[in-house]
Amino acid sequence: MEKLVSAAFFHPETYSRFYPPMGGSAVSFSAGEGGSFLILPGFCDVHVHFREPGFSYKETIATGSAAAARGGYTAVCAMPNLDPVPDGADTLAAERAIIDRDAVVPVYPYGAITKGEKGEALADMEAMAPDVIAFSDDGRGVQSESMMRSAMEKARRLRKIIAAHCEVNELLHGGYIHDGAYAAAHGHRGISGESEWRQIKRDLSLAKETGCAYHVCHISTAESVELIRAAKAQGVDVTCETGPHYLTLDEDDLQEDGRFKMNPPLRTKRDREALIEGLLDGTIDMIATDHAPHSAEEKSRGLEKSAMGIVGLETAFPVLYTRLVRPGILPLERLVRAMVLAPRERFCIPAGEEWCLWEMDRSYTVDPGEFYSMGRSTPFAGWEVYGRCRFTVREGYVAYQSRD
Repeated sequence: MEKLVSAAFFHPETYSRFYPPMGGSAVSFSAGEGGSFLILPGFCDVHVHFREPGFSYKETIATGSAAAARGGYTAVCAMPNLDPVPDGADTLAAERAIIDRDAVVPVYPYGAITKGEKGEALADMEAMAPDVIAFSDDGRGVQSESMMRSAMEKARRLRKIIAAHCEVNELLHGGYIHDGAYAAAHGHRGISGESEWRQIKRDLSLAKETGCAYHVCHISTAESVELIRAAKAQGVDVTCETGPHYLTLDEDDLQEDGRFKMNPPLRTKRDREALIEGLLDGTIDMIATDHAPHSAEEKSRGLEKSAMGIVGLETAFPVLYTRLVRPGILPLERLVRAMVLAPRERFCIPAGEEWCLWEMDRSYTVDPGEFYSMGRSTPFAGWEVYGRCRFTVREGYVAYQSRD
């Protein structure tokens, strides 16, 4: 990481009135004619895909972590759907070597639950445990109940979290967007909400049985929210996340464009409203982007044939602030908790002297051409938003500084 300016310039002893405490609070101030600014603790995203090793034509550790810094993130957790899949000490070492060499902000790798993420045999969880943030087969649901039970029992002994992509393969039926009104009207094959919530229901029962710390990735349905709410009330050790796109978009926003294709898909207005309610009442603990870059060609094939996944690190806070906080739907404090405190608390990610400075009173248009990520596919392209990150600072070093 390049030391762009003197660390003393940003030291809290020098600029104490601008420095935010790491209690999840924000500091706002006016710069007169220069506008208003907001200083926030550095964000933490527990669900990103940086594609390296194996798919560096989509993204690299260097570009992905630079995009994270541009979005105000000072810690991210990288999913294991790589080549080779980090399913043992040797394969994990390949990813960690790149992280150590190229990461702009701390990148915490996941280890796979099963070998090769194939769901057939457990990965070498013991060997990886000291060096991974948690275990996940993200991108694939673990189909076997007995396999997931074994994984949870082992994770509990290792004091690690199982972070699950929940999807019942037999309910997919070749679908690629939500099985709703838009799919029916445009002749698309749909993915039912049950394909998500049925596996969540199974896993919640297993988590209760085994005592495993369980985290549900990218929930998208009202039923998922209700199942997790009920499990928490029963004392199950469960947390969950949803993404900015599920909180701000639904199937009514779909277009015949690959930038609207992700997994799980955009659901109904009812689902979106249930997710917002779940975020407000604490059922949904955190917001994670599921940053999933692909090449331009892979995202140019329309809804049916494009690769699933969108980028999100550089738009998350501006989109959520503009669409949820400014209209009074979500308190800023709740958004900060979901993007800063809750992910760090659940995944035991340390926080140092790290913060991001946002210019808040001037709107701008989301332009993927400005992204640091190699991925450009976002449903938020062309949106007018508020909140432009000017600096991201970690341990006295500038991880990102705006160029304009």
